[in-house]
Amino acid sequence: MRIKTLNALMLPALAASLILPSCKGKDAQQQQGQMVPELAVITVGEEDTKLETSFPATLHGENDVEIRPQISGFLTKVHVQEGQHVSKGQVLFTIDQVSLQATVDAAQAAVQSASAQVNVAQANVNTAQTNANNNKILLDKNIISASAYQTSVDALNAAKSQLNAAKAGHAQANAQLVSAKKNLSYSTVTAPVSGVVGVIDNKEGALVSPSTLLTVLSNNSDIEAYFSLNEKDLLSMTDNGKRSIKEAIAQMPDVTLLLANGERYSRPGKIVSISGVIDPTTGSASAKALFPNPDGMINSGATGQVLIPSLRTNAILIPQTATYEVQDMKFCYVVGDSSKVHSAPITVAPENDGQTYIVTGGLKPGDVIVTEGVGISVKDNMVIKPKK
Repeated sequence: MRIKTLNALMLPALAASLILPSCKGKDAQQQQGQMVPELAVITVGEEDTKLETSFPATLHGENDVEIRPQISGFLTKVHVQEGQHVSKGQVLFTIDQVSLQATVDAAQAAVQSASAQVNVAQANVNTAQTNANNNKILLDKNIISASAYQTSVDALNAAKSQLNAAKAGHAQANAQLVSAKKNLSYSTVTAPVSGVVGVIDNKEGALVSPSTLLTVLSNNSDIEAYFSLNEKDLLSMTDNGKRSIKEAIAQMPDVTLLLANGERYSRPGKIVSISGVIDPTTGSASAKALFPNPDGMINSGATGQVLIPSLRTNAILIPQTATYEVQDMKFCYVVGDSSKVHSAPITVAPENDGQTYIVTGGLKPGDVIVTEGVGISVKDNMVIKPKK
């Protein structure tokens, strides 16, 4: 009976010991299955595409004009406000005109006095000329002596000299009047071009002079966007030097301006110039794009990005997040047999939009690449569970 009892007690334990390894095996298999990561993948294909390469740019009005007075004096009136759009010829500032007007009045009086002196001198010349003519007749008839006639001639010459002096004085008075009127006109500072008024540091009552900067007037009917191109950019645009920069500019498509707030400017622009000289200190050449700005929406001094489009046919596109870089070489993970990934080197086109690469080598249509966890958790020869 005792043996039977022991057998009865041992049987459940033996059954449990037999079942336990079986359960551990299943758990291990389950854990091993859970260790295979599920990662997003894409199948590579070909398509026509347009990518935009961005270049940081500074924006300036087509013509920024410094407004300075041409005379010294107190500022009596500021006719405009900062940021106001003005037209060519519009009055911007007025400088004290009281003393300038007084100078004009005095110059006009001097001109009138000089005119009177000219009239008197001319009358004296006319009288002296008549006397000399009469004395010549008398001399011819031997009524007067030659010395008497010479006296009348000398008087005529003296009258003519006085007339010339009076005329010179009149001309000088006229010149002073013109100068006085010009200075008076300078007291009214007008806009030489249409544009937007910049900062106004001097207020009414301030003493200004020709060295004083009253404001800067930005003629921003067109906006110039200045940006830089590196040597690779220039080689790409000129097809590795097979065409000139002038030819490259003529064939370039319209460009887009990305504003500082991330929005696209509604009007397209055009690249108008590219410097053919690379600055050795920066390794870049300066370029300029022109954008119409009829409404004055864009202000001179702002910043943005010039987006240059690039059109490609039958291109292989992959997200930049699907790549990683080692020593200036780019790689991606290609999914092979049994869902095992392997690292593959790729080459890409120089233009990109910051999100996508155009692959020029290393991949072919139909390849499946990993797009998730690249450079973080994905390793070479790792087995994954593809997720599309």
